[in-house]
Amino acid sequence: MQDMQKRINTAQILRGVSIFCVLLLLVYLVYALRIHANPLSMVVASILLLVFVCFFIYLVRSPDMLRSQYTERSLSIASDMLEDIRHGLTPEASLSVCKRLLSETRAMTVAVTDTTSILASAGDLSYEFTPGTAIHTPATHYAIEHGIAQSFTRGTFQSTKTGATNTIPAGIVVPLQVSGRSIGALKFYFRRPRDVDQTQYALVSGYAELISTQLAIHELEEQEELVARAELRALQAQINPHFLFNTLNTIASLTRTAPAQARELLREFASFYRTTLDTSGSLISVSREIAQTKRYLLFERARFGEDRIIVCFNIEDGADDTPIPAFVIQPLVENAVRHAMRDEGPLHIEVSVATDGGDGIDISVTDDGVGMDEEIASRLFERTLGSARSDQKQGGGAGIAMHNIHERIKRFYGPRSTAKALSTPGAGTMIKLHLDLRGSIFA
Repeated sequence: MQDMQKRINTAQILRGVSIFCVLLLLVYLVYALRIHANPLSMVVASILLLVFVCFFIYLVRSPDMLRSQYTERSLSIASDMLEDIRHGLTPEASLSVCKRLLSETRAMTVAVTDTTSILASAGDLSYEFTPGTAIHTPATHYAIEHGIAQSFTRGTFQSTKTGATNTIPAGIVVPLQVSGRSIGALKFYFRRPRDVDQTQYALVSGYAELISTQLAIHELEEQEELVARAELRALQAQINPHFLFNTLNTIASLTRTAPAQARELLREFASFYRTTLDTSGSLISVSREIAQTKRYLLFERARFGEDRIIVCFNIEDGADDTPIPAFVIQPLVENAVRHAMRDEGPLHIEVSVATDGGDGIDISVTDDGVGMDEEIASRLFERTLGSARSDQKQGGGAGIAMHNIHERIKRFYGPRSTAKALSTPGAGTMIKLHLDLRGSIFA
């Protein structure tokens, strides 16, 4: 990039020389016409004039082409650098940034620091500025503390290798800032004081601002992910009081008639809520979510009877270990049990999980229950459906749970993820979820 800047400066100088020669030749031609000079000399002067005019036109257009190349090169470097620091200002990312910028300026050394130590450096003095070394120069401390860019000549630092005091001929230090606070610095050291000019200062400042902007974006993304994970944990901790009381009443009634079954249900109940309240991670495997769903069905079968709820699980080979947010499949099955079951006869539920070519996961829960009309099905994932009532058919009162699932899918897996409900009154309902792994915050 610095070579391109030199070419632009050279073109400007040559353009001035061309203008001077054109004017000189014009003056000569006017003078030659007045004194009736030798025609041959006038022809030569005219040819030279034409050459210099063409050369001048070329030089006028050349800087635009050079600036276009300069701009394209700058944008390419900026794009590569943003990719380097996409995951934050790590030592590895900092080293990539230093290596990229070293060849684009007149600097002999480029370094990146946090608020206390050097993260990475590249160039002649990189052996002195190794990762983890404390910040050497007062200018760097000042820039970070006050948030003000610094340039200096004849800066000194004490060598960590020999203990001797060394001199840096010239340098520019610009703080890296996020939300108004300094989190580090970008440092350029030069061999000669005359190498530090407005162009170099603008370059360093521009690159530092670009890095700061990307780091601010990274911090916002981290905060958004933390909020999303907190929401997931809150949703995992939600307990349906009706399910809690009904299950405890079922276990209590079995303690006299079937004590062995009551003990087994009590152990499974403890495991069920231990998993539900577990906040150790936001993702669990499909197999763990299915196991949690089967525990839930144990309690509902004990309450309604083994022959009232018949469930089939179709899990694609290889999908068992696929990570998904906890508390996704089980609420869909619970919704079917609570709202789709008829007064008599069995309720059949089919749970399917399949991968979509490695780019997504398709989950469906289908029942042959009472179904719902098209209007309720279209609003199933809205919070406005409210709380359940005993006289409501499927869909009534499912809004909050379904809305929570829909919101988590959108937040965790992006806009290409979907949640749909297809239903026919009297025939049953299918809930279909598509999780887009390419847009996942967990990718």
